[in-house]
Amino acid sequence: MTLDTSKRLHELSEVPQRPATRIVGAGRRSEWTGPVVNPPVWRASTHLYADTAALAQGPRTNEDGRFFYGRRGAPTQWALADALTAIEPGAAGTVLYPSGLAAIAGVMLTLLRPGDVVLISDNAYDPTRATGTGLLTDFGIEPRFFDPLDRAGYEGLFCERTRAVLLEAPGSLSMEMCDLPELARIAREKGAISVLDNTWAGPLGFPALERGIDITLMALTKHVGGHSDVMMGSASAGPELYAKLRQRAQQLGTVVSPDDAALILRGLRTLHLRLRHEADSALAIAQWLNDRPEVAQVLCPMLPDAPGHEIWSRDFSGGCGLFSFTFKGGTAAARNRFVDALTLFGIGYSWGGFESLAIPIDPSTCRSRMAWPPQPNEAGDRHGVRLAIGLEDAGDLIADIEQALAAWREG
Repeated sequence: MTLDTSKRLHELSEVPQRPATRIVGAGRRSEWTGPVVNPPVWRASTHLYADTAALAQGPRTNEDGRFFYGRRGAPTQWALADALTAIEPGAAGTVLYPSGLAAIAGVMLTLLRPGDVVLISDNAYDPTRATGTGLLTDFGIEPRFFDPLDRAGYEGLFCERTRAVLLEAPGSLSMEMCDLPELARIAREKGAISVLDNTWAGPLGFPALERGIDITLMALTKHVGGHSDVMMGSASAGPELYAKLRQRAQQLGTVVSPDDAALILRGLRTLHLRLRHEADSALAIAQWLNDRPEVAQVLCPMLPDAPGHEIWSRDFSGGCGLFSFTFKGGTAAARNRFVDALTLFGIGYSWGGFESLAIPIDPSTCRSRMAWPPQPNEAGDRHGVRLAIGLEDAGDLIADIEQALAAWREG
């Protein structure tokens, strides 16, 4: 790459760009890529110095782009962190973690000390809940769970020891949509830091920091990776909190593989296209399910008549392929027959990959504040299924669901 070309790319990067354009060029600094499109995979534990003077200077410049030691990364990891920061409006930097759950744990161990209180949304990802009742409790931190749809109850849980609030929207499994800007505002007013697991929409669908959230997390394992072959997490924040997250991650020895970083970067480039396809297909399938006599309720905030749609349409500009639905009556065995009868949907955890997945759900096993089912019309409508819509044709997926409903009706 010539100096003139490098200069021109730098000038273009200073011009305001739409997300689809930013996501293609983000993190592709010429000093990291050289004459190729993607940054090479730098596998390096040891970084060498020119002399002892340079060695002594190394610890004084703790930032991405400065070689020091492999635990602080190299161009492959730096390029990914830089790219994620570029698509997160308001972020000063991004810290990478080996998984989404590691990001949650790392952020909590940055913000909280023994004796502190953390408020956790009652409909959060179940391993998040387990982190609150396990790891954090072992460190003398008190978790308090709250219904994110009950503002008065939420406010009433704050005390002088509350230091952080952990949010997730839509809610895991049950897909409730809460007023994130308002909950973040209340947290700030009470002197607490708001943290959002924004894996569902990501910054392309919900620019969390712009909406008032203090720290935004993603399980990069899901949509950003996009190919079901790598695990990673991230946390982005403004200058002060980013510096604290970075310091704690280094104290914990947190580092991600450069090979994994390269895979995540590969997935990032097509993220906006995949999200659009998944969301369009999910909405078509949700609308089809909404008219089925076997279905009690479709839990998809993108659906116009679904709970939380008004908030979603106000605050979000996009979604993804993940939603749930409940059966009208029936039994757990009938629900399981439906899942087993699916042929285009795999049965497995995770989501956001190219393939569609389905799992049976019963959120009542991991709630303490929120009732399940959300709309109890019949004795059996607690039996739900979570669908993760992939890149297959929506018509083919609908046909697969239709034939699986016949297995459900057998019971």
